Amino acid sequence: MRLSTINLQKRLSTHSNQLPLWFTLVAAWLAGAIFLFALAPHGFWPLAIVSPAILYALLVPNMSGRRAFIIGEAYGMGLWCVGGFWLYTAIHDYSDTPTWLALIMIGLMGLGMGLFHGFLALVFNRMVGKQPFSFAALWVLQEWLKTWLFTGFPWLFVGYAFTEEYWLSSLAPVAGVFAVSFVAILLAASLVELLLRRSSYAVVSVLLLAISTSLWLVNPQWTKPKGTPDLSVSLIQGNISQDIKWLTQYQVETLKIYAKLTRTEWGRDVVVWPESSIPMFQDEAAGFISEMIEMANATNTTNTTWITGIPYKDKAAFNASTDKYPPFYNSVIARGVEAEGLYKKQRLVPFGEYIPFEGVLDIFPSLAGSQDIKSYSRGSDQQSPLKVREHNIGTAICYEVAYPDTTRKNAIDTDFLLTVSNDAWFGTSAGPLQHLQMVQMRALENGRWFIRATNTGVTAIINHKGRIVKRAPQFERTVLRGEIQARVGNTPFMLMGNYPILIIITLLLLISYFGKGLTTLRRRG
Repeated sequence: MRLSTINLQKRLSTHSNQLPLWFTLVAAWLAGAIFLFALAPHGFWPLAIVSPAILYALLVPNMSGRRAFIIGEAYGMGLWCVGGFWLYTAIHDYSDTPTWLALIMIGLMGLGMGLFHGFLALVFNRMVGKQPFSFAALWVLQEWLKTWLFTGFPWLFVGYAFTEEYWLSSLAPVAGVFAVSFVAILLAASLVELLLRRSSYAVVSVLLLAISTSLWLVNPQWTKPKGTPDLSVSLIQGNISQDIKWLTQYQVETLKIYAKLTRTEWGRDVVVWPESSIPMFQDEAAGFISEMIEMANATNTTNTTWITGIPYKDKAAFNASTDKYPPFYNSVIARGVEAEGLYKKQRLVPFGEYIPFEGVLDIFPSLAGSQDIKSYSRGSDQQSPLKVREHNIGTAICYEVAYPDTTRKNAIDTDFLLTVSNDAWFGTSAGPLQHLQMVQMRALENGRWFIRATNTGVTAIINHKGRIVKRAPQFERTVLRGEIQARVGNTPFMLMGNYPILIIITLLLLISYFGKGLTTLRRRG
């Protein structure tokens, strides 16, 4: 198998380069746009194959680097302007941004995030052999870069389209969501090659699919039950509208709503309230918190553990001589006779929870010091898990569950996982359902049950195979009751993280790069 496709390029270049550039860009944009329908709530996973296959076919012919870049950029813009359009609800409906400006902001977001695919296309065109291995490797590279570059925005990964397609997602406990993406993209590009009568790449794709399917059929138990009784849990969904959630005059009413919903749940093993369900700092809500702890401990049969999201002000870390105010965190606390713990969110939402580039805005008089007023502090990446009835709980708050490695680290030495969220920002858009799909993938990667308590939905209980056991309807004030199983042991992904797939794609890109160089030398000779 050669690492370049010179013959294929010759066959395609005669036809594809005759296409007007505008037509190619429209095709690339539409190819990116249709990917949305591969994800929740639509779930038509074949489009996760078709969409990147179209981009591969558009990039294979000989072309300039500039043309390749703008084709990739067009694809990325289609992907993000349509796939990430749920951000419009937060920008327009809850931030009072005019429609025209909100649309421009979505377009700029698509333009910026499209750069990832733009550079993918540029490198694919100029630096490596044009074949499925390098294409799949570059695709996974740009997905991985989205987990940390420029603070990260790890959304719209191909692997998520296969979360409930276990013939492929069975690779997730072994090497994570990026391994699922790699095989899917390799298959997509290989199908294009197969249509052009180059079947050798398809053989490797089929082999990898056979491995993933075998894992699905064999169903290895990477983790095992702890052997303790299942815990009864009640997840409280308050359904507080985002436009009143943080209003001072509505704070007491919010607390009353959650207290009333929880009144019948004391006596369960665990009661969970969503992210920031107490819309004030812990010292301001001290009396209410004490009252809830008393109720949790008052039952005759079971001492209930109460877990809630709350802004946490760290007075102990405050130094009046150097600090303007104590640092504060988006946090989760666990309280009760058999519970303890405080988790501080590590991955903050840019502009939502903190102002990036601290200090830079001080050059504008009207914005000077704004980051000091609005920014949450980041929690340490070395935090102890919450303790509940002799169990350890790994925690993720809202957006940070989208980060595979962050959740993996939080899952080590835990018995089950918890995430709290407030997706009211995104209304009836696809955002909350895509978010839920990510939680399913995290459960599968780490072999742990996941409980998810949200303000407006989707509140759910997910087992260690990523299957939704129970879920509450969205936009209803309700309680979701269920049982969860504690599990111990480590999946290969928990032990090795993303290193195996990153090593593989690095080797493939190096081989492809040097293979392209050797081919060029032979042609010149």
